[in-house]
Amino acid sequence: MHRRDCLKTLAVLPFASAMNSLQDLHKTASTFQKTDKMPVLFVGHGSPMNALADNPFTQTLHQLGRDIRDRQPPRAVLVVSAHWLTRGTYVAVNERPETIHDFGGFPDELFAMQYPALGAPDVAQEVLAALPDAQPTDEWGLDHGTWTVLHHLFPEADIPVFQLSIDYGRPLTFHAELARQLQFLRRRGVLVVGSGNIVHNLRQSMPHFMQNNPAPHAWAVEFDAWAKQKIDQRDLLALAHYQQAGAAGPLAVPTPDHYIPMLYSLALAEADDDIRHAFEEVSFGGMSMRTFVVG
Repeated sequence: MHRRDCLKTLAVLPFASAMNSLQDLHKTASTFQKTDKMPVLFVGHGSPMNALADNPFTQTLHQLGRDIRDRQPPRAVLVVSAHWLTRGTYVAVNERPETIHDFGGFPDELFAMQYPALGAPDVAQEVLAALPDAQPTDEWGLDHGTWTVLHHLFPEADIPVFQLSIDYGRPLTFHAELARQLQFLRRRGVLVVGSGNIVHNLRQSMPHFMQNNPAPHAWAVEFDAWAKQKIDQRDLLALAHYQQAGAAGPLAVPTPDHYIPMLYSLALAEADDDIRHAFEEVSFGGMSMRTFVVG
């Protein structure tokens, strides 16, 4: 699958005009009242075709969305997606983010899909204030790691959404440390969603996809089980050094782009939070759809 052309540079430049309004946004965002603590999600998003699917995975997302609304409707959703990789950390401040179709070779029906949620520039300013080295940008919308998931979680697209980029040149421990600086968002009515896949090896999965063979490789099942154990133990250090899991580690995570969002979600867990695995599946060779809820 091909990503948007701008990903070739792994960089998104901030826009100058945003700086003129950030102080005003900060005044507004600082008045947000505290709320009950929001949960955090990690979603193994898999193929973009899940946006069109009605299957146990997408049904799980629908139920999670209903459960979250019943508990406390989010003021906004912040997504850390495997598909926004940058040099440096960026926060999207768009008022109306576009739906990005950052893939190729799929049906026209998928390219026609839109997720017309508003952005959340006011909450984005709260994130920028908490992360002094982060920069604002309006040159990113909602990539498929975001909208194919939210299409099922919140199909009405009535909750503001914004994204935080992944500074791809940083060590994995950096991302866990950065995420901890965002724990305050959970008490500001913000639902944080990490979107990727714990096991994501397209090279090893493609033959299975082509043959419609859902059987997983043994190493993929092994690594997914190892990751589940470390998630339940909240062992971020072990997860950040996944290569030490044995031969399954490099096979399951040949590149860390889809793995990193899981670290953000888990790093936001607090001592009194339960962790519930809402969906567990390893299929098509090397693809884990593991989805868990923190809190």
